This record gives sequence, structure tokens and C-alpha cells, in this order.
Amino acid sequence: MKRRTLLGGSIAMAGLGLTSRVFAQQPPLRIGMSMPQTGGLAGGGKASLLGIEIWRDDINAKGGLLGRPVELVFYDDQSNPANIPQIYTKLIGVDKVDLLIGPYATNMVAPAIPVLMQFKKTTIGILANAANSKLHYDQYFSMLPTGPEPQKSFAYGFFELAAGAKPRPRTVAIVAADAEFAQNAAEGARQSIAEIGGFEVVFERNYPPAATDFAPILRAVKALDPDIVFVAAYPPDSVGIIRAANEIGLTPRMFGGAFIGLLVTPIKMQLGPLINGIVNNEVFVPAPAFTFPGTLELLAKYQAIARKEGIDPIGWAFPPLGYAAGQVLAQAVAATESLDHTILAAYMRSHAFSTVVGDITFGKDGEWVKSRVVFTQFQHVTGNSLDQFKDTTHEVVVWPKEYKSGDMIYPYAAAKNP
Repeated sequence: MKRRTLLGGSIAMAGLGLTSRVFAQQPPLRIGMSMPQTGGLAGGGKASLLGIEIWRDDINAKGGLLGRPVELVFYDDQSNPANIPQIYTKLIGVDKVDLLIGPYATNMVAPAIPVLMQFKKTTIGILANAANSKLHYDQYFSMLPTGPEPQKSFAYGFFELAAGAKPRPRTVAIVAADAEFAQNAAEGARQSIAEIGGFEVVFERNYPPAATDFAPILRAVKALDPDIVFVAAYPPDSVGIIRAANEIGLTPRMFGGAFIGLLVTPIKMQLGPLINGIVNNEVFVPAPAFTFPGTLELLAKYQAIARKEGIDPIGWAFPPLGYAAGQVLAQAVAATESLDHTILAAYMRSHAFSTVVGDITFGKDGEWVKSRVVFTQFQHVTGNSLDQFKDTTHEVVVWPKEYKSGDMIYPYAAAKNP
């Protein structure tokens, strides 16, 4: 098990004014979780964990929870869903943690929920899409702004943009990993297509999560020449698919969808101009409309540490949501003065929370009552510099209207080769 303390001392007390003998002698309130620190999801997992660690230090600076210092107990799940049940069983049965957060990512959260149900425990999953849509567990909550229709939220804006483009694209290819997240996003694409109307799906292909060669699939797509190529992919396959698409000269009228890899700043920098023209969903972007009390302060702390640790240097997509999960948990504990998971879940279902990602109210299946997912388009990216991704100049918010920072360049080829 890896334990990290950001500011020194077993519970990050040094220099924070937490020298009270009474506070120091209280047993720590332990919060357990798994977070991928290795494997394909490590980029988002490391950034999310750092956001939670900063929250821990901030809450300890204010006196902890219920007068007790907060301590994190976390394990590296290695980006492997098969590791999740044993980790959460250990956290609950062996480590006997007081509270839970996580896991991170849909593919990891889905196998955790049955364990939570068995022990009647509450958690806040980090960036998990529709993970509770089948089990409907009332003690699960989602820290992802996908709203009451989580599957559709990862695709609806994409197809609404397509419906408004001229000439209007008609034919669609859907490419997705054969895993929980990607299948949810692909189902969201089908739901969006059915609701908006006027599209025909001419190609659908699932690939194994461990796939590395995407050229054969994309050549099959290119042979059909669809107007739209919608992709649902985790970070490693995001890179492979985008590189393969460029290598074979795939130029549909619209290209993108749910490339989770493009939420990770180092991957954006790695691909550079290859991402021009891609329309992709984002959950939290560096724009004024996404700046709330505490957001910039958190990011300043995060970025100072991230530079030293060599992780995502900007951190808009992940750390704020990790930090907000801690805030929700803390507000529920403070209001109820309880660590009883059933009591906490009841409170979380019936109250609003003020966080660094805005005000949150949870609805059905623990999803947010209101969606705040946006779609962006990469435009005029040159080279591989970090500065291009510090704001929305080169990753323009194109949907919905209330958050727009620019217009979509259409067709894809016009943005890809300006």
C-alpha cells in the first residue's frame, strides 16, 4: 500500500497550525479508496488522487472531521477491474476504514458497487459514467457532471452539433472498446441518434480493451466513407486510434466523441497537431463559467505539486472532481455528525453541496440532477507545447450555447488542415 503525505507528517499537520494536543491525540478518521497509479488509467488516477490529498490537507488545516484528523488509505488498482473487489473488501473488512471514496473510472467503479452493496457502504465514484445504471444502488454517488441521462451525455452534444452542420452529415460509424465505459458511451450515441433523428449507423465495431493495432478497424471505416466517426476510448487506445486515423488519412466530416485520453494534458501535448478538428466531450474546462469559489486556489496548489511529481501539469479535468468528492463527504459528515453510511447516503440524496466544481445535487442512481458536460474542438494546435492547453484558445467549447467560447470548424478536414 502506498501512502503519500503532501506537506509532511503522518497526517499533514506540519506548518498548518494543527498542533493542538487534543486534536493530535484523536484517532485519525480514515478514508479508503483505490486509485490507479499504474496502467492505462494512471494519468487520471494520479491527478484525481492528488486532488483528494489536497482536500485532506485543507480539511485538516480547518480541524479535520468530527474533531479528528483525516487520513487516506489507498491502493493502486493498476487500472485493472479484476483488482477492485478484493481492494474494497480489504478496505472495509481488514483496514476497517471509516469512509470511502472512489474508485476512479467507470471500468473500476462498476465492479466495486456489488461489494459496497454487500456491506451497505456509501461511496462517491470519480469520473464514472452510468456505473450504477443497472444496479440502482441508493448509497452510490457519482462525481461526474453527466446529469440524469449519463450514457447520452457523452454523445448528445456531439450529434446535436452534427445535426446543425451544413451540409448535414448523415451516416455514422461507431467504434468502442468492449468495456464498461466505452459501451455506455456507445449506447449513448445510439440513444442520441434515435432522439435527434436523421442519422444512419452504417458501421459498429467493438475492440478488446488490450488492443494496440487500430489500423484494420479504421481502414474498414474508411472503406465505407461515413460522414461521422464516433469513438469511445480510454487513454491508451485514444492515442492509438488518433495516430492510426492520421496514418491512413481518415477524414470524415466529423470525428471524435468520447476520447478519454484527450482529457489528459500530457496526451494532448504528445499528439499535438494530430488532434486538430476532433470534437470531444469534456467534464471540466479552464473557462470562466467553470470557475467557482476555491477552484483556482486548488489548481494553484495542485500545479505546484504536479510539476515536481511529473503528473498532469494543468489538472482541470481531474483534481477538481476529486477535491469536490472530499467536500461532499465532509459536508455530509459535518451536517449529520455521523459516520453511519446509511445516514450519510440519506443526507447526500436530499441536500445540495457547494464545491469547487459548483453546486451539486444528486438524483436518480446518484447522478447529478443537472448535466454540465461540454463538447470542445481542438483548433490551430501547433507543436507540442503546454501553453496551448492552459485555456480554451485551442480547445474551443463549441456546445452547449451557454458555455460556448467559439464555433465548430466544419468539416473535420478544414480544422485538421487549416
